[in-house]
Amino acid sequence: MRWTAYEILLRLESPMHCGWRKQGNLLATRPYVTGRVMWGALTARIARLSGKGNLSDSRVYQEIGKKVNEHLAYTYFYPALKKGDSFEVIWPWADEATFRLRMMGSYASTALTYPQQSVHEGSLHEIEFISPWTIDDAQPVYLLGYIFEKEECDLQWKEALPKLQFGAERNYGWGQVSTVRNPTAIKENTLFASKYKVSLDNERPMVQVEKEIEIPAHVLADNNVKVSGRVEPLVGREWRSNNSKNRFVGQHIAFNGLCYPPGSRVLSDMSFRIGDFGIWQS
Repeated sequence: MRWTAYEILLRLESPMHCGWRKQGNLLATRPYVTGRVMWGALTARIARLSGKGNLSDSRVYQEIGKKVNEHLAYTYFYPALKKGDSFEVIWPWADEATFRLRMMGSYASTALTYPQQSVHEGSLHEIEFISPWTIDDAQPVYLLGYIFEKEECDLQWKEALPKLQFGAERNYGWGQVSTVRNPTAIKENTLFASKYKVSLDNERPMVQVEKEIEIPAHVLADNNVKVSGRVEPLVGREWRSNNSKNRFVGQHIAFNGLCYPPGSRVLSDMSFRIGDFGIWQS
């Protein structure tokens, strides 16, 4: 099965929060766009572009989402800055303190109890975000990653790109992006400035990672994976309007397994298959 790999460059136009964990009142963000977030954004936009079905029925999105996983694969997307005529990915694990100082901010808010003209108890919260501009010198922030298209794919993903919206707080305008250039088919089978090699002639794209190099995606933890790093459960919220319980938006919890997170190091040369939601498997 033949795949075509496209390098995608997006400009981050507003703050972006890709949900991770809660620490006290702080809702922390992941410092990258996960495959599940990309899948959700593509599914939502392609479903609307298709104009088919009742968009108040989650089964329409489930059908499109299944096709997205079957006919597309994708890496995680990382913040990048322009450097000369090219764009350089800023890896969050290379220097975490500097990354957070330059790339991330937070927004605090609370609800009010209007009759008493006071703060509603327990509602104070702070939302962390990736900033559309660097905090120190106001450079525009971009998102760089790759989308793989299977032969004979008819999904309108290229048309969807300029209208994607990532993460939480989208009703407030967060997570908006714009395309910097048209999707560019890669000429050499390498990703992220030749840091990783990719094979496109398999059932799914395969990525080769050399010893002591960090993984840029979640990797399913199993006995065959020689990776050094912590392990975390990877879960996501979905909409299943046909469920008897937990049928409203975000109430269905989907569990994708125990994974090594991005930034973990491989202990020997390894090959990984890019599976559903951009999760790597040995």
